Amino acid sequence: MSNSETLVNRTLGKRSGNMFTARAKAFSITAVLAVIAAVACTDPTVAPKSTIAPGTFFGSDPNAYAEFLAKVYGGLAVGGQQGGDGSTDIQGIDGGFSQYLRLYWELEELPTDEAVIAWGDQDLPDLNTQTWNPGNRFSTAMYYRIFFQVAMANEFLRQTTDDSLNARGVPAAKQTTIHQYRAEARFLRALSYWHGVDLFGNIPLVTEAQPLGAVAPQQATRAQVFNFIVTELQAIKSQLPMPSTQVYGRATQAAADMLLAELYLNDSVYTGTANYAGALAQASAVISSYGYTLASNYFSNFSATNNNSPEMIFAIPEDGVHTQTFGSTNFLIHASCGGSMDKNTYGVDGCWYGLRMKPSAHDLYATGDTRANAFYTPGQTIGITSISNFNAGIPNPKYSNVGGSNPQFADTDYPMFRLAEAYLIYAEAEVRGGGGDTTTALSYVNALRLRAFNGDSTKMVNNSQMTLPFLLAERGRELMWEARRRTDLVRFGDFSGGNYLWAWKGKNPVGSDSIGVATAPHLDLYPLPASELIANPNLKQNPGY
Repeated sequence: MSNSETLVNRTLGKRSGNMFTARAKAFSITAVLAVIAAVACTDPTVAPKSTIAPGTFFGSDPNAYAEFLAKVYGGLAVGGQQGGDGSTDIQGIDGGFSQYLRLYWELEELPTDEAVIAWGDQDLPDLNTQTWNPGNRFSTAMYYRIFFQVAMANEFLRQTTDDSLNARGVPAAKQTTIHQYRAEARFLRALSYWHGVDLFGNIPLVTEAQPLGAVAPQQATRAQVFNFIVTELQAIKSQLPMPSTQVYGRATQAAADMLLAELYLNDSVYTGTANYAGALAQASAVISSYGYTLASNYFSNFSATNNNSPEMIFAIPEDGVHTQTFGSTNFLIHASCGGSMDKNTYGVDGCWYGLRMKPSAHDLYATGDTRANAFYTPGQTIGITSISNFNAGIPNPKYSNVGGSNPQFADTDYPMFRLAEAYLIYAEAEVRGGGGDTTTALSYVNALRLRAFNGDSTKMVNNSQMTLPFLLAERGRELMWEARRRTDLVRFGDFSGGNYLWAWKGKNPVGSDSIGVATAPHLDLYPLPASELIANPNLKQNPGY
């Protein structure tokens, strides 16, 4: 069974009952895979290639549109067209290595004070030490992953206009459903554009309105892309369902509010103008409008059954039988296991000996903080004298596949947005002068700390302790290994430069690295791929590269 086929079950209905026919599912392994063939993403104005005419592909059957949308969702969950990321979506890199969430996690975590990976594959070690260049295969693959998602969403939107649906004889009642699909596709495009503007800065801004393949896309400014994303989310929010009526794993009004909160929180980085009031307002909407609550057990957000977590706002579903990938949480679970660790403790078929915490991440946690309960210390050192030695550094197997359906491929969903982060966004925005209420901000932070310390009220903080350095550290503790750290450090001015050093920051000429060295400010952005600059003369490289 193909990944695109099973994403219809998993992403568009599996957990709440299959809402599509067998014929529709079979459709995905023929027409959908032909239309969304492995495309080169060097030009996002070029549609995915196909020998099947759009009218033949879609016809009047609304299930065909669901199949296409399933592939857009599936582009976040898997790296190719076959189980285990075979027949990769993008060329030049292994399908498992190039899975969207795996790349995003690596670019957000490995260059920071949180994580290292032992492996020497291609240019991966350069991410540990902020020593990449425009030819780095992993940052390049992330760029193309983003525009692969954009290209798929754009093509879906081109093929689902009212004129197209009417011409194909799609019944009016079905068109209403497809209109919601369009809002979901626009949300997914906005999500990828957020990742693009955050990681790469000035990037092409291409929508369904651009003529296909006419000219190479122009480069937009970071502010232009930011404004486009915000406008899109504001336009589609009311067209998205409430969380209580939407199938798990699909976009909702709450997910749109959460993405807006993320954007406004980092507005000063993206446009140079802070909008902490906007961040606070959107976080407040997430907290108060949709009925989310904190899970009583922190680790239930990262388990094989985390689809049951009451704080999951938007997750990327994974399934060990139906959605098989060597990226996403499957990578995080397997790669966090090694040394004397027992693979059965984590519900996997083997250990990959890869990920450990940098000492600065380990040292964030106080005694009694249960968020550190996953740390594995036997045979491990806190210090990292050698990145390639798995026993140097403390593993943090925060994600688990215990109870999963397949020890080779995880059932654990990826928590893109959860309620705890909305609490922290509100608190930071309030401290930064975005309005709100100090008592409310304290209550949100203390709710997280009470959960972390098993209800110990002595671990609660007061107003004098609610400083920006404290909140950065608390985000590090609560959101450890959830792909936020690079973005946080950039926002706080600590990612590059020498104000904040950690082990393996930069390339220490002395050799063994215990404190790190200052790095250049241009590293706050990844470079545009060298191959992209050759393919598109309209692009200008980020300064410093």
